[in-house]
Amino acid sequence: MADWRGERKARDARLEAGRALARGKVVPSGEATALLEAILRPGDRVCLEGDNQKQADCLARALCRCDPERVHGLHMVQSGIVLPEHLDVFETGIAERLDYSYSGPQGARVARMLYGGQIKLGAVHTYLELFARYFIDLTPHVALIAGVCADREGNLYTGPNTEDTPTIVEATHFKNGVVVAQVNEIVDRVPRVDIPGDRVDFVVEADTPFFVEPLFTRDPALMTETQILIAMMAIKGIYAEYGVRRLNHGIGFGTAAIELLLPTYGEKLGLKGEIATHFALNPHPTLIPAIESGWVKQVHCFGSEVGMDRYIRERPDVFFTGADGSLRSNRALCQTAGLYACDMFIGATLQIDLMGHSSTVTQSRVAGFGGAPNMGSDPHGRRHPSDAWMKAGREAQITGDPALMRGRKLVVQLVETFGDKLVPTFVERLDAMELASKIGLELAPVMIYADDVTHIVTEEGIANLLLCRDADDREQAIRGVAGYTEIGRGRDRAKVEELRARGIIRRPEDLGIEPLDADRSLLAARSIKDLVHWSGGLYEPPAKFRNW
Repeated sequence: MADWRGERKARDARLEAGRALARGKVVPSGEATALLEAILRPGDRVCLEGDNQKQADCLARALCRCDPERVHGLHMVQSGIVLPEHLDVFETGIAERLDYSYSGPQGARVARMLYGGQIKLGAVHTYLELFARYFIDLTPHVALIAGVCADREGNLYTGPNTEDTPTIVEATHFKNGVVVAQVNEIVDRVPRVDIPGDRVDFVVEADTPFFVEPLFTRDPALMTETQILIAMMAIKGIYAEYGVRRLNHGIGFGTAAIELLLPTYGEKLGLKGEIATHFALNPHPTLIPAIESGWVKQVHCFGSEVGMDRYIRERPDVFFTGADGSLRSNRALCQTAGLYACDMFIGATLQIDLMGHSSTVTQSRVAGFGGAPNMGSDPHGRRHPSDAWMKAGREAQITGDPALMRGRKLVVQLVETFGDKLVPTFVERLDAMELASKIGLELAPVMIYADDVTHIVTEEGIANLLLCRDADDREQAIRGVAGYTEIGRGRDRAKVEELRARGIIRRPEDLGIEPLDADRSLLAARSIKDLVHWSGGLYEPPAKFRNW
């Protein structure tokens, strides 16, 4: 006779072993490693936060201290590989296999370990893809999460950086897994209950507050005139042309420049209220001037940003906040909003090939791509129309019954033709293809596939790929904005001029933009200190961004 409660019995055994170290649900930080050795089993799937920003760093250190004779062969299924400890566990044999989404700070080390065979890679996922697999075939046996505080019943307050926590807990707790939370302190009453206590099995009061990466802060002082020119073209040639109001901005100086040009250049163009009103976006400090000048109506956030807490608390009409005044973020829901409710994703990449495929994988770095493939894809399940979505769809499909035409999400790559150390952005073949070949991946880690990309913007102009009617159009449109790279120098000049006459390629002068006008004086804020002034002193930037 089948035993339908085998998983539950296994969970109960883990809980019983862990309770020997706990007082109620609370385990001292000094016993965190012993707790993990008690509840983990060789080969377990483990989700460690490991988010985009928030890190369960106390539990990560505790996991590293586990005895590899007792805990080994773990399958890590976490969205972010951010801390050194996230990779240390692979060097000791505690962990063996990895499925993840993002590894920005550890991208170079991930590449070395993948090429060296120290990590068995499942896949580099989008966030929503990885979260979805938590509920299908990558369900964690143990989840190690982080929160601001908890009471002794385990009720958890995650604060502004809720991020991935609800999704991880939902998948783990309701499928017979064990949830361990590290918190900054144990309190009598939490400000609000973000995760109910009956879903949290153990609470560890950490020795230090959990680490949060200020991932989305861009110092306006570092913005270049080239980035400002590209931002001007994007605003006039895409935002204004399509009337984009609902959108997501990727990480980078290009989109930060757009945010800082809205109250100045955008105001000059008379676009206030017509574009960039509703965002799926982390609370970028460079968005402050646009919020303060009345451009931005609403922002839903994947996570928070260091130093923005007081500002968000005082702007509840813009942000989603709880009764306590703090932000409520949720990566899974915000990713869904970016996928289905936004008309445009605009972000950057490291490499673009001649078809328009893009990737952040290079020969020396495997940075992952987080949510960009969700934000930067055309969701075929969408059914509600909007002017921007319908206009893009009409450009892409010129025949057939209009009532049956599918709209298109705008997916814009905002890049300079040469990146850091004058490495060309445009290439014949993505380095992601080389990685796939070397480590035996069936599928190359492409960030955004060519058929989803609608526009590429460089300092040379805009390539509207929606208007391309064949492969030659597309290749020459890309070459036509690739600058003095090898790809750009290989253009068919007559064909490029034909594409320009058809409006597929638009130079700054075609848009009525004088490149010499792309000056830093156009930025609404030209330093972090200016952002503080715009916020009325509410923005409290991290120390590394202060020079006063």
